[in-house]
Parts: sequence; structure tokens; C-alpha cells
Amino acid sequence: MKGKILKGIAGFYYVETSGEKIYECKAKGIFRKSNLKPLVGDDCQIDIIDEEKGLGNITEILPRKNQLLRPPVANVDQAVILFAIVKPNPSYNLLDRFLIMMRQQNLPVIICFNKKDIATKEEQQELYDAYEKCGYKVLFISVKEDDGLSELKELLRGKTTTLAGPSGVGKSSLLNSLVPDARMQTGELSRKIERGKNTTRHSEVFYVKDLSDGEDVNTFIIDTPGFTSLNLNDVTTDTLMQYYPEFEKYEPECRFGGCAHIAEPDCGVKNALERGEIAQVRYDNYKVLYQELKNARPDYSKKARR
Repeated sequence: MKGKILKGIAGFYYVETSGEKIYECKAKGIFRKSNLKPLVGDDCQIDIIDEEKGLGNITEILPRKNQLLRPPVANVDQAVILFAIVKPNPSYNLLDRFLIMMRQQNLPVIICFNKKDIATKEEQQELYDAYEKCGYKVLFISVKEDDGLSELKELLRGKTTTLAGPSGVGKSSLLNSLVPDARMQTGELSRKIERGKNTTRHSEVFYVKDLSDGEDVNTFIIDTPGFTSLNLNDVTTDTLMQYYPEFEKYEPECRFGGCAHIAEPDCGVKNALERGEIAQVRYDNYKVLYQELKNARPDYSKKARR
């Protein structure tokens, strides 16, 4: 029987079949031998062990359209990354790391900033100017006041979307608004450090019903645990610039081929920065990540002296 993995907890996978019944399944040992781990969002084949108790085994993982390592999910069409405009203030560095990861997967991203009801127009404009130039769709919403959610729902329609973001930005509240049946526990924001409790402990697929016009379409949201850090994999100092798409149009103006846009003279990217055509915060994050990657490279000269 074919089904979709809705969530996985402590080695148990909850698989919904075409009959809308959910079976509690374990993965066959063959997956461990092949180093293949079932992921939330996977389409799979299951054998029924006990129909009455709703128990089964996953026997096959069907071919994946794609898979993400962070969050660990499969078969998604796009990602919504949710940050707060204020309380807590957004981490530009964390946001850029997430955008790099999604660009590695060629996955479209909608950047969604919550809490516009308590943010100034200037704070919103700063964020818009920084990320709209990169080619991303940028939305400002207030989950509390149900402001901006209709546009977001239209962008979700008919797609499977992974919802990601740090703790305390209103991710669970947004999911409750989109999927009232989810009944997600919402965490209170710590007044002392202005960071939220991570109320989502595992990734889970939710079916979104009754969008703006009441039409029932195949729209899914994958909720994922909040994160506070992200490591960059398979990115080097030579390839980092590829993940900053706003740099590309200015690179032909650089004097040197292979310009890193750091210390070189007559750099088209730095000239565009001075003209305000590239956001300062994006370039600053680029330099931070470049230095981090540079420091992480093995020092082969030291190994040679040993």
C-alpha cells in the first residue's frame, strides 16, 4: 500500500494512505543496511501488520523529487522562512545561511517577516531593500492581527511547502492560523532574552484545507523545529559568491577574473555597494561567511612540516 510519511518520532513513522488512514510504521532493516533513512514527506510503500491497530512496516521509499538536510524533509516545492521584524530582531547571518542552503537545492524561497503590527515602516523597508534585490519574494505579515495572510495562502496553494525559522518568531502561531486542526502549542516569548521556546520537536506534514476561496486543493505545510544555527556544507570561498545572486550583474566590472570581492581594487561588487545598489548587510554577511570558510580550510603547509 502506498502512503506519505507525515511525521517520524523515535524510530516510528506515521504514514497516511489514500484512504486517509494513518498507520504507525517501523522501517525495515534493509534501510539501515543501505544507509537510507525515511524522511518526513517521503512517499513510500508499506505492508500492513495489524489493520485494526493501524500498524505496518515501511518496505520501500519511492524516488524523491528532492531532499533537504536541514530541515530533514523530502519532496517539497518551496520553502517559507519566517523571521520576526522585531522581538526578536532578525539574524541576517542566519537568514543568509538558510538562503544558501535552499539555493543549493534549487528550491524557491519566500521570506516572510512576522510582527508587522509592532514594527515601524522604516524597519520593514530596511528588510525589503536588503532581500528584494536578491530576487526573493518578501512578505510582511502579522499573525496576531491576521494581516497579510491571504497573500501568503495564495503562494502556498497547490504546493508542498516547508516552513522553517528560528524559535520565537510566531511559526507555531502561523501554522495554527493556516491549519486550525493542528492545535499546535504556542510558546511564550522569554521577556528576559527575547527568544522563544522551541515548541516544535519534530517535522510534520499538515494538509491545508479551505484556502481563500474555499477550494479544496492539494496544499501541504511541513512544520519543522526551530533552529539557532546552520552549518554550510559544500560551500567554499570560491563558490560562496554564487549564493549572492545580486553580485552577478556587477562581476564583469571587476578588474581581476575570479575576484573575491574582498580586498581587490576596482571591484564591481564593491563599487555597486558604494552606490547603494547592493545592501550593506548582505555584503557584511558575505565577508563574515567568506572569512569563516577561509579559516575552515585545512592548512596543508603545517601537515607537510610534520
